[in-house]
Amino acid sequence: MTLAQKLVNEFEALTDNQKMEVIDFVEFLKQKNENMIENLMDEVIFENEEALKELAK
Repeated sequence: MTLAQKLVNEFEALTDNQKMEVIDFVEFLKQKNENMIENLMDEVIFENEEALKELAK
């Protein structure tokens, strides 16, 4: 059984309220990951601001 199949099987055994909690958690994890990427990019830009200005000339 693959990981995805196991997840689906476990998910199907949950109540509707529990399923909504799982979906909320997955959405939270996705948003957290997107925020981490954005913060990393902001940090890279901030740390290299002078070099980026030179490249923009």
